[in-house]
Amino acid sequence: MVSTALTAVSTNAGPAAPAVAGPADPEPASLVTLSVPDRAAMERLTAAGADLTERVRPQPDGSVQVDAVVTPGQLAAYRSLGASLASEAPPQARAKATAAKDRIVIERAVWFKSRDGYFLSVEASSSAGEPATLTVAWKGRRGSKGQAPMVAYVDAGAYLGHQLSTPVPAGDRPQWVTVTSAGGGQADARVKEWPDGERPDRTGRGYQKDFVTQYMPPAQLNERIKALHERYPELTELITLPYPTNGYRRHAQALIGTPPAAAIVVTSDAYGSEGGNDLAVELADPGAPGRALQVAVEGKTIAVSLATDGSGAPVSTAAEVAAAINATAGTGVKATTYRTDAGGGVMAPAPRTELSDFLSAPASVPRAPAQVLALRIGAHRDGSRTGVLAYAQEHAREWVTPLVVVEAAERLLRNHSRDKATRRLLERTDVFIVPTVNPDGANYSFYDFNSQRKNMTNHCPPQQSDPALRNTWGVDVNRNYAVGSLSDGYFGASANCQSGTYAGPAEHSEPESRNVMWLADTYDNIRFAMNVHSYGGYFMWPPGAYKLDGRVTLPRPSAEEEAYFLRSARTIEEAIAAERGTVTWPQQTGPVTDVLYSASGNSADELWYEHGVYGWDFEVGSDVWNAETGRWEGVGFQPPFEEGHAEAMEFASGLISLIGVAADYRER
Repeated sequence: MVSTALTAVSTNAGPAAPAVAGPADPEPASLVTLSVPDRAAMERLTAAGADLTERVRPQPDGSVQVDAVVTPGQLAAYRSLGASLASEAPPQARAKATAAKDRIVIERAVWFKSRDGYFLSVEASSSAGEPATLTVAWKGRRGSKGQAPMVAYVDAGAYLGHQLSTPVPAGDRPQWVTVTSAGGGQADARVKEWPDGERPDRTGRGYQKDFVTQYMPPAQLNERIKALHERYPELTELITLPYPTNGYRRHAQALIGTPPAAAIVVTSDAYGSEGGNDLAVELADPGAPGRALQVAVEGKTIAVSLATDGSGAPVSTAAEVAAAINATAGTGVKATTYRTDAGGGVMAPAPRTELSDFLSAPASVPRAPAQVLALRIGAHRDGSRTGVLAYAQEHAREWVTPLVVVEAAERLLRNHSRDKATRRLLERTDVFIVPTVNPDGANYSFYDFNSQRKNMTNHCPPQQSDPALRNTWGVDVNRNYAVGSLSDGYFGASANCQSGTYAGPAEHSEPESRNVMWLADTYDNIRFAMNVHSYGGYFMWPPGAYKLDGRVTLPRPSAEEEAYFLRSARTIEEAIAAERGTVTWPQQTGPVTDVLYSASGNSADELWYEHGVYGWDFEVGSDVWNAETGRWEGVGFQPPFEEGHAEAMEFASGLISLIGVAADYRER
């Protein structure tokens, strides 16, 4: 399973977050597997702002395991909500099945063959609902057989059926299943193949692929698509999206004194890169009795002479020092007491302390607002062809995702002159590639804090803006959109500026979300979109959000639209599996609200409901089967590059399959 210690990934990019936290350093974060008693407890974690990943695994005992990025302090708080480390969690007691005989309906029974063998996935429902205890038994070729318990899937208090916790190894191809209930119900079904979609287009013998060789920070991603445009000007356009980001920059700060009561936080008016890092603060003992508190600006240093009493002892409190700094003209800073403390403690003299923006990237990484780039690919880029938007890295720490879209772009362009199937795609589609929606957060993830999820815009008030909290700032770009949003009453985002799913102060408050929607607004031929995320191995589409009270989802697609989503997904999943045998689980293929959780204010929902764009989400990084332990294991956001490379290869094949779906699309 996922390690309970977050391992820094070597990228030759820069230092990771400090391993030991001091007064001005953030707590170290870890990627852990949490166990909670049920989905309701997981919803409490979400409401509390927990930074949960997309890897959610129901357990046979009724509990749920979910990966999360947590600090020690957060883990302690989450324990009070019923969470524990999976390695510590005792088995949960399941409710007893009702005595009355129940009726069982098998919703889906499928097998798939991956690089690790044959596996079985079964979904069923009982008229007894959640309390039912269901078991599936199967028979297959060459005398293979087995049985496994099923788990109840309950979300926001609604019973959605039973399923296997994860697909189970079946020995050989399973042919028949029997689902039996402790309440007496029973049902049989023939097992079908999964995903059983259309096979990928046959490519020529000279087809080229495998163009990504390392994880790439934003500057390298931009250089890559610029180089493609220069090499293939007849097939591409480079689009600069209109909304510059905040930039990889922060105001410079210093924490002076002893928290909480005898400390101040000093923050520069200018960004650190624009002069804030040149400033310093010094607190001096005047060495004489009866002196008043004084502040003077001496070059780049703010010199504070503390007040003393009749015996010559310093008596200035933190609140008084902060007020005096703020009342002095020309300091170029603002001072506050520490977090919510009133600042009644007496400040001790402190040597000259330089302010810092605490950013570790080399000087070659620009601190200015970033321009987000899109590469448009197609033989006819005049709006007459079906448009496909592929965008990645809304979440900064998802390092594999830009590789997926860059690899797909490379394949499309390099094979155009040599491969008939590729030429057909570029004749019939108009492709828009955005390698990194969130370049600021991505730079922070590469150079400062590899678990960074959000962008770098700090909307927190001063009480939540001291240096030790800097890893909690930012907006979750994929909760900042305007359909099914937090402000509309939908669940799955937070109004807490420190939360991993902070939705921002308003819908579309962030340039990153506005850039994505600008593409949909500007190019109305876009009919398909793929939002590439990691990790967990999901393939999802709208609705992506519901209101918690009554579990009222956004309007579901029509039966015809739902069938098209699913049929297309199975075709795309065939292409993914063809690369190295990775199969996206059937129970993780479907609408977001059915297979994962509610994610209010996500981009796919806005694309679908506002623009009629078939919007999908990849969660690359499917679990890997460990034959020795007999368990599926998560891969994490930044797996060793060998695994990240393999994920990029297979999901690039899936993205190209989506472009093939678009090439065959006809407006209804």
